[in-house]
Amino acid sequence: MIELIEKGMYLVDGVPCETADMPVEEAKKNTIAYGILQAHNHSGNPDKLQVKFDALISHDITYVGIIQQARASGMKKFPLPYALTNCHNSLCAVGGTINEDDHVFGLSAAKKYGGIFVPPNVSVIHSYAREEMAKCGAMILGSDSHTRYGALGTMAVGEGGPELAKQLLNNTWDNNMPEVVMVYLTGKPKKGIGPHDVAIALVGATFASGFVNNRVLEFVGPGIANLPIDFRNGIDVMTTETTCHTSIWQTDETTRAFFETHKRPDDYKELKPGKVAYYDRMIHIDLDKMESMIALPFHPSNAYTIHYFNEHREELLSKLQEEAQKKYPKLKVDYMSKIRENGVYATQGFMGGCSGGMFDSIQEAAAILKGKSTGNDYFSLSVYPTSIPVNLELTKIGAITDLLEAGAIIKPSFCGPCFGAGDTPANNGLSLRHATRNFPNRDGSKPGDGQFASVCLMDALSIAATAANGGIITAATDVDYEYERKPYHFDKNVYDNRIYYGYGKADENQELILGPNITDWPKMYKLSDNLLVELAAVIHDPVTTTDELIPSGETSSLRSNPIKLSQYTLSRRVPEYPGRANAIAAIEKEHVAGGRPEHLVELLSRVGNADELIKNTQYGSAIFANKPGDGSAREQAASCQKVLGGFANICYEFATKRYRSNCINWGILPFTIDKDVEFNYEDGDSVFVPGIRKAIEEGIETIPAKVIRKNGGIDDITLHVKGLTDDEKHIILEGCLMNFYASQNN
Repeated sequence: MIELIEKGMYLVDGVPCETADMPVEEAKKNTIAYGILQAHNHSGNPDKLQVKFDALISHDITYVGIIQQARASGMKKFPLPYALTNCHNSLCAVGGTINEDDHVFGLSAAKKYGGIFVPPNVSVIHSYAREEMAKCGAMILGSDSHTRYGALGTMAVGEGGPELAKQLLNNTWDNNMPEVVMVYLTGKPKKGIGPHDVAIALVGATFASGFVNNRVLEFVGPGIANLPIDFRNGIDVMTTETTCHTSIWQTDETTRAFFETHKRPDDYKELKPGKVAYYDRMIHIDLDKMESMIALPFHPSNAYTIHYFNEHREELLSKLQEEAQKKYPKLKVDYMSKIRENGVYATQGFMGGCSGGMFDSIQEAAAILKGKSTGNDYFSLSVYPTSIPVNLELTKIGAITDLLEAGAIIKPSFCGPCFGAGDTPANNGLSLRHATRNFPNRDGSKPGDGQFASVCLMDALSIAATAANGGIITAATDVDYEYERKPYHFDKNVYDNRIYYGYGKADENQELILGPNITDWPKMYKLSDNLLVELAAVIHDPVTTTDELIPSGETSSLRSNPIKLSQYTLSRRVPEYPGRANAIAAIEKEHVAGGRPEHLVELLSRVGNADELIKNTQYGSAIFANKPGDGSAREQAASCQKVLGGFANICYEFATKRYRSNCINWGILPFTIDKDVEFNYEDGDSVFVPGIRKAIEEGIETIPAKVIRKNGGIDDITLHVKGLTDDEKHIILEGCLMNFYASQNN
């Protein structure tokens, strides 16, 4: 289905070639990606990007913090279109009024600073961006990792909140020019194959090896013409899970039709590579050979064909159960009970959000379920159309009727199940979701409290086939159904009647409305000459996700209160972490106030003259993880550590650029160690980094340090801080991005 070609390849007149009559460096300039990035680059150096975006977008889990950062740094108005969406509202009473208080704040901010406000349940973030903001050749920055609109000719990037704050302050997104990977599509999907099948196969083929890590995916080839625009969007939004930087697609008449349908014909333009273009790597996707796919817990890359899964269900589920039990030894993990004589039984199905809630996916799923029943057993099916315009059109064509009659429940435009705030499976439940991720705990279960649930990713079509089969996991390619795709008609009145369009209409007299939970950031201090950090969590999992670093779900209710939210940091992975970090922070608070905490003095005395070192040594907590930061762009994964007094991450490598950037923007030292170094330390051990401020100032990337074992030993260790830009150095030195901007304004 998918072939990975690691060597560089040319595209000559639309055909991949190993050689061409043009130098590599010249042909690289003929990719779509190169053209868009350089058109937005303000550095004057094509290899060192300083990008200004055309628009910004955030949801309610992030925009309060972003605006609070920007206004604390001197922002007076939004200098570019900025849409505030509200698709992470919890729809429950957790936290009292605080969810709606955030929405009121958002509208007041849109009025004060000149923004766009999309009320709750009107549209999920990426649907709104596709419908109203994407333009061919444009760039959009979003505070959600799945900010991907490449199929519409828009290069979109998901980053943490501080990067959006930079744009609001007329600064740039800085990055080296990334490598570009050709994704060459051929063939045509057969009946029953949906976009999630292709996406899961792509993630499965690329994630583990890092084949596209921090690179740009550029989709080309004759197969594109065989994909409707929703199908393309459905693949595109999942490119985040490959760990690529961003994506872009060749545009065509299908793309033009999308913009015409959405009453924006002038936002279309043809995008295609030059006659001869060079790519650093290539992926060939043969759409003819695509099969119905399933991604088993606990990652989208844990991918199999549904046929293979069903044929090897005992083996695969036994292995998965063993791995899950090892990860959660206090729980009773039971996958084997899902095996029935006729297959594997799931207890829940869900399609919705930015990936599974699109018009084409739901209407074809409705065709599969037409005249059938989801049954009256444990299996349930929920459908969340991605926006009210999509819901309205699905209603008009009768798809909603067919789903309701079959037993499905239709719910609002909402990201809830995707981040654990709705349709959480029962304990030991197995949920099938056309959603973006299936990380541990993302579904809302709480293993720390003895609650355990698991999620498999599947396409909406196979979920519908499964629902029609009583919850027995079934490939959509194995069922017979009649389907004739109906065209989409966009009713813009739905948006015009409800959305606040305030760009260019900033009103400085508008008061921000701050509910009682919305608080300012606590004071953060400059980096001292020396750094002493105590390990408050040591995690040796292959990858640590941002959903583990700061759990989603009901914790999102506290998103606007940095201090309260921080108490949930790593709470579902290392529940002891907040308590340990708080205790370390209390010692540093005493130290900053002029005290001589006994514990700090004792540690410093083991590496030098404590009386001298205590004057210029900062003390805080640190996290070690093998590879942290896969997953969400939410800055809280880093900011919550800093609020708790965290000053460093130590790892072999960072899973994503965006998480590393989040750490830097919050003044957290992004230390790495060599891959052949055994990190055999544990919580309570400390790391002393002498001369850290000087090292950052002078760009010294290799830094000797000492590990102070709690049992009395002292070991040498070498830490690295590689590739910091000048701005990143200054941000770390000042203690965080807000301090950096405050220093510039003084």
